[in-house]
Amino acid sequence: MANEIWTIKRCLEWTKEYLAERGEEHPRLSAEWLLCAATGLARIDLYMRMDETLDAAQLETMHAAVVRRAKGEPLQYITGSTQFRMIDVACAPGVLIPRPETEMLVEEVLNYLDAEVLSPEAAARQRVELPWNDEVEQARKAEAALADERATAERRAANLTAADEAALGSDVLGSRAYAEELADREAEEAAAQAAEAEAAEAAEPELDEYGIAIEGNDQQTTLVQDAAEANVPAPAGPRTARVLEVGCGTGCISLSLAWERRGHVTCTATDIEPRAIDLATKNRDALGLTSDEVAFSLTNLVSSIPREEWGTFDVLVSNPPYIPTDVMRSLPHEVKDFEPDLALEGGADGLDIFRRLLNAAPYMLRAGGLFACELYEGALDAAAELCRQAGLSDVRIVHDLTDRPRIVRAIVTEPKQRI
Repeated sequence: MANEIWTIKRCLEWTKEYLAERGEEHPRLSAEWLLCAATGLARIDLYMRMDETLDAAQLETMHAAVVRRAKGEPLQYITGSTQFRMIDVACAPGVLIPRPETEMLVEEVLNYLDAEVLSPEAAARQRVELPWNDEVEQARKAEAALADERATAERRAANLTAADEAALGSDVLGSRAYAEELADREAEEAAAQAAEAEAAEAAEPELDEYGIAIEGNDQQTTLVQDAAEANVPAPAGPRTARVLEVGCGTGCISLSLAWERRGHVTCTATDIEPRAIDLATKNRDALGLTSDEVAFSLTNLVSSIPREEWGTFDVLVSNPPYIPTDVMRSLPHEVKDFEPDLALEGGADGLDIFRRLLNAAPYMLRAGGLFACELYEGALDAAAELCRQAGLSDVRIVHDLTDRPRIVRAIVTEPKQRI
């Protein structure tokens, strides 16, 4: 190849035909991926520069890549990277390649965090004794007294005494009860209007795109100062969500969560494979994230989590090994012969590691925390039942883009503590 003139166009067409003859399912797409990696060009640039000639180094790289692909090696290992949601992720042999299904797992976690942890509405609200509460109560009493006066006047106008009402029975008494109920409603409305009027005097805090008050906002500071001066608790501010990921691989889940909600989410991620920890750390550094934002730990499941951090996580998320042993034999060649068994095989029913994670979840998560796992499509019903038997609530099965059951998610309602 090196002694001939090879343009991008010629190389693309030759590679496509060569891979198609060897059973490649998407030969043109694979040829484009390999050429992009060899030249450093984006796919659109290939078609803008079809007549450009490849140099000797590019041809050598391309030749080696085509040979590897023809043997069935995954494109992600050959090119050294893949795209996952909003980030580029480095890939390497020995570490599981991220799948589109796992992007949905991230989406489930983000939806939960946005609704239950990061949103201002997610914070528990409780009634506090504010300065205007006494005024509202007085207004309610005044409305009730006025209603009594009206009822008395109406009774006199009808020449009815209290004895007459008793004799007439429920119709008159029901009318009085209705009048009293109406007075109560009017009093409640007056109370609500007074509270709204008071709140309107203080401007709403400026929120970011996730509905979280921007730090340093003078308006939010004023609310806190006013509450302190009134000797009442300050409004609960947004907090940082804490996520525990088990079996991080490339780090794509934790890195996506921290990247897409930067400043609002921190992650602790573990893996038993040293190559995975090294690669995940490389991916974190490439994104400019810090170890405070995403911390990686080489350990077996949750063994390295300090005891003082138990029960502090909002989410335990995992894409564990979940392929049943019998199914492993029927996996495609490029998966079975190139990706690590350690990251794939999940035992007879695919739930070996899941069971251990389910056992750990009540110890790792706070009350109301989310437990979410990606699993083999044939194991979701069994996994959901295991969650129910373990006492988790709101157990749901989520389908992937091909409508296959793929994710089980549940809520820990009663955290546990080991003695």
